[in-house]
Order: sequence, then C-alpha cells, then structure tokens
Amino acid sequence: MEQGGRENMVKTAVGVAGGAALLSPVGMPVVHGLAGLAVAGLGIFTVGSLAFKAIGAVTGMENPLKSKKPVDREVIR
Repeated sequence: MEQGGRENMVKTAVGVAGGAALLSPVGMPVVHGLAGLAVAGLGIFTVGSLAFKAIGAVTGMENPLKSKKPVDREVIR
C-alpha cells in the first residue's frame, strides 16, 4: 500500500472517530460550548461596532482611526 493511501485512511478514520465523539453524550457539552462561544463572540463584536459608531457620532468624526494627513499617492521609484 502507498504512503499516501495510508495517510488518507488515517485521516478518514480520525475524522469519523472525531465526529462520533462529538455526537456522543459526553461530546454534546463540547458542541454546546463551542456554539456558546460563537454567540458570545458575535455579541462582543456587535457591541464593539455599535460603541465605535456611537463615539464617532458624538465626536463628529467620520472615522477616528484614519489619519488627517493627506496621503501621498506618488509611487516611489
């Protein structure tokens, strides 16, 4: 048997075993924990975006992170 064939067989076996472990009663809390982390991350991202927009609206700045210096677009040779 070729080395590539063995590697593919091992990868397939690990994938099947990993999927079966996540669907087992012991693995379900892991799945729920990962989903909870995703929801919490989305919430943190949303709050950060809204806070950034609110600060920009209060201070009257279009984008506080951009520099007010004009950018020289000339290519340096």
